[in-house]
Formats: sequence, C-alpha cells, structure tokens
Amino acid sequence: MQTKINVGGQAVIEGVMMRAPRTMTVAVRVPSGEILLKKDPLRILSDEWKFLKWPILRGTIALFSSLALGLKALNFSANCAMEEAKTGSGDRSGDRSTGKPMTDLAVGLTMALSVGLGLALFFYLPLFITQGLKNVMPATQSSSLMFNMVDGVIRMTLFLLYIFAISRMKDIRRVFEYHGAEHKVIYAYEAGEALTVDNARKYSTLHPRCGTSFLLIVMVLSILVFSFVPKSAPFYMKALSRVVLIPFIAGLSYEFIKLSSKKKDNPVMKALTTPGLWLQKLTTREPSDDQLEVALRALSEAIDGENKGAEAVNCLVS
Repeated sequence: MQTKINVGGQAVIEGVMMRAPRTMTVAVRVPSGEILLKKDPLRILSDEWKFLKWPILRGTIALFSSLALGLKALNFSANCAMEEAKTGSGDRSGDRSTGKPMTDLAVGLTMALSVGLGLALFFYLPLFITQGLKNVMPATQSSSLMFNMVDGVIRMTLFLLYIFAISRMKDIRRVFEYHGAEHKVIYAYEAGEALTVDNARKYSTLHPRCGTSFLLIVMVLSILVFSFVPKSAPFYMKALSRVVLIPFIAGLSYEFIKLSSKKKDNPVMKALTTPGLWLQKLTTREPSDDQLEVALRALSEAIDGENKGAEAVNCLVS
C-alpha cells in the first residue's frame, strides 16, 4: 500500500491550488464549464541543503515558498478569468495553461509588496498606536510585557476586523467557498477515502493545518517574542525587531502547526487549536459540488504528478 503524502493547498479565483511535495497543480473553473489546469514540478531546496530541514528554519522556508507558489497560482487563475472574458467559451483544451505567467522578478516584487503591506498594517500600525498611548496608559512604558500585550491586542483587533471585512465581499466569499472545498477534499484524502464528491462533501470546512490558523498563531506568538525586546530600547529598535523577528516567529508557528497535526487527538492540543478553527468560520464557506469537483481535480493531478517513493514534506493548508 502506498504511503499517503503530505499535501497542502490554497483557494484561488474560481479554483484551487494543491501542492504535493514535488508537484503543484492549479485547477480553475471558467464560465464555459471547463476546468483549466496548470501543473508544475517543484524544486525541494532541503534536498540540496539539508540544514534547511532544521526546526524553525524549515518553517520560515515553508512560509516564503507558500507565498511564492500562492502568487503564481493566483496569477494563473486571474489570467484564466481575463482570457475567458475576452474569448468566451472557445475551443480550448481543459489542461491548457492560459495567459502570460509571472516572471520570477514579478513574483519576488509582488511578494515583497505583500509582505511590506502586511507588516505595515499588522505590525507597524499597532506599534505606532501603542507608542502613542504612553500618556493614556503609562504602564506600557514601564513594562515590556504590558507594552506588547497592548500592541498585540491592537494587532489582533485589526486582523480580525480585516478578515471580517473581506468576508463580506461577494467575490471573496466565492474564494472562501473554494477554501472550504480545499479543506474537505484534503480531509477525504487524509482519511484514505476515494477522491469523490460524495466522500468529500461530508467533511468539515475547518482544518487545523489551515493558513488562517497559522496567521492567528503568528499574532499570538509575536506578543511573547516581542516582549523580549527591552522596554528601554529606542522606538526604531522596536520597529526593526518587527522585521528581524518575523521569520523566527513564523518558524515557531510552523512547528506548532506541525505538532498540532501529529497530536490532534490530545485534549490540550485540541484546546489550543480551537481558536484557529473558530476563525476559519470566517474564511471558509460550504462549497457546491462543482467547487468540490475542482478541488478534487487539483488534488488528483498533484498526487498523480508526484514521484513514487518521494520523501514527504509538510505543507500548510491555506
């Protein structure tokens, strides 16, 4: 019997990206009813540099790898939508790529912009607000823990408001339905069931290895990690720490996600992962059978493209 591999994925515009250790597949449903596919082999850097498998470091690598792959998948799905709008339901192969792919430079610049905006909104803005509260809350200036607790509460509030706001948008709700489809399909695969719509439909849209849960863990752990920055440190040092320590925090969060996946039946671990599952109620929706079919196609193609006997790597379910 073939050992199941670790898979992860991400919802995109009218579709799903699924990643196996050495293969990525994006499946997108266009208005004509076709499912267009993009399948790419993946280079595993840790095969070449073994130190990249070290704890913490592997999580940092997984984060930036997921960001890059996610951008390429979104680019493909957006190009599919634009191409369909221009040409209508033309005579095209269901496995044919469409649109101009992003160059490595474009992916790098877009990823840098995305990370920069994320840092500005969820790390620097809360820092500026907390710093401005020194006269209202003097305790934030006398205790590093108190400063970072207030900073963390503001950061968490902004994050939750952002998630809630985008969840009200019609187009985003469609993406969240595909997000739910992605989770259901992965559950079916992890349970060893045949990859069919009927089997996938019965599973939950909430998955403990979800990228939404990962981001929540990052928010929580950042409070603890930033508390080690001395309260006497100048403001620019506190601001710089938000950049320098993020890879470390991401690595810690990844290790937590990895451990929670292994210990999912442990009562303590269940309690710790529950808030992340609650948050996924905002970022996932019940999918239609058509959406499940797209997710199933993406996963089936990714598994099919995987080399036999390939070493499994851990992937975030985004």
